[in-house]
Parts: sequence; structure tokens; C-alpha cells
Amino acid sequence: MLKVNSLQGKWRNVVFFLTALLIVAADQFSKMGIRNYLPEGQSVPETGFFRLTHVHNTGGVFGLFQGQSFPLTIVAFIGVAVLLVYVLLIHRRFPSLDNKLGKSALGLILGGTIGNLIDRLNFGYVTDFIDVGIGVCRWPAFNIADSAVVVGVIIFAYSLRSLAGVVKDKG
Repeated sequence: MLKVNSLQGKWRNVVFFLTALLIVAADQFSKMGIRNYLPEGQSVPETGFFRLTHVHNTGGVFGLFQGQSFPLTIVAFIGVAVLLVYVLLIHRRFPSLDNKLGKSALGLILGGTIGNLIDRLNFGYVTDFIDVGIGVCRWPAFNIADSAVVVGVIIFAYSLRSLAGVVKDKG
């Protein structure tokens, strides 16, 4: 039985790292395309609900904390370190969090964090390009990495909520 659990744990780590790798690749590939083919400030199409708009973001997710690229870089490094320490070293202390859903969510968060960290280190800003909304009802431009972090946090929170239900039922 111990061998099966060990294999499952290793498989979950593969899911975690593969998820992170796929997010980083998709994020960097999409940003490279935007940087190479769409001048900063330009949109395709020029009007409409969904546009690709090349934006340089010196802030955090969805444009929060503008001009704070250095502190956000430090926070990203700390976040990456915490995620890696948890997944590689201390996940066994929290067996109820060591499942496929939780590892996938953490992989999304790690991939998104690394994707934006690569931009900050290379350019001093993050390339955003997904532009949704009309007129003054526009969402701040974002990218694949931002989306991965947000979706990962939502999934992880859901897995914690599910865990709380299991603990409540046992108590």
C-alpha cells in the first residue's frame, strides 16, 4: 500500500510541474507574439468587446500596484520558493491537501507566477494583452499568467472548501 501511495504522490508532482511548465510556455509564447507583432498601445480589432491590446504593466495582476515592479519581483520569488518548498518537502504534513486538484491548482499558480516573473526580470514590466469590455466598462488588460494565477487560487480555495466540508462531517 505504501508503494501505491508513493507512486500517487510522485504522479501528483508530475501533474504539478507539467501544469506549471505548460502555463509558462503558453504565457511566454503568447507574449512574444504580442511583442513582435502588435505595437505597444495598439489593439486588434480597434473596437469591440474582446480585443488584443499590447500593454506594459509595471504593477501586479490586473494592473494593481502600478510602478511597484521591484517589490513585486521579490514577492514573486518568495511565492515560487514557498510553493516549491511545500510541494517538494512539506506536503506530507498536510495529506488532506495532497491531491490532484490541489496540485493542479498550485501548478497553475506557480506557472503564472514564473511567467510574469520572467517578464519582470527581462523587461522590468509584464506584457498584458487580453482586453475585455466596452467603453468605461473595461476590465484591466491581463495575460495567460494572470489568468492561471486567478484560476489556480479559485480552484485551490474550492479544494480547501471541500476539505472543510470533510472535516466538518468528521467532527
